[in-house]
Amino acid sequence: MGLGGNIGPEDGAAGRADDAGFMAEALAEARLAASEGEVPVGAVLVRDGAIVARGRNARERDRDPLAHAEMRALGEAARAAGAWRLEGATLYVTLEPCVMCAGALVLARVARLVYGARDPKGGACGSLYDVPRDARLNHRLDVTEGVLAAECGALLTEFFRARRSAP
Repeated sequence: MGLGGNIGPEDGAAGRADDAGFMAEALAEARLAASEGEVPVGAVLVRDGAIVARGRNARERDRDPLAHAEMRALGEAARAAGAWRLEGATLYVTLEPCVMCAGALVLARVARLVYGARDPKGGACGSLYDVPRDARLNHRLDVTEGVLAAECGALLTEFFRARRSAP
């Protein structure tokens, strides 16, 4: 438990059998976020092959700096489980998690993280930092990156392009 290794980006495209399907669900959450004027990031938390929680960015709506898609999914899953430990769970998220969200994944004892697009400006799961695989911490996660990366990245690119061109 908790001493996961790395599944590299080359494995991420194929990934495990259900990775693309669950990432498609996270993308649906990201599209909902975009329709609400939020940065389009979506997440789903899976346990025993079923989605147990969903999250999407809601920082603007909630006026809450903690309302990242990952944090919302983790909170919903913990409430549903009646426990903060989410051992055996996999979080699917469309964008590489930030330091806050990566730390929360470690603290919640999530087993695996699967993300779509890398975040070279704020990513903490391989880009700028590598919190989930830091040997100094008491829990580590398996990480798969690049699942539906093109679709995840395109959604973000289009959102920010539209925002820049708005009057």
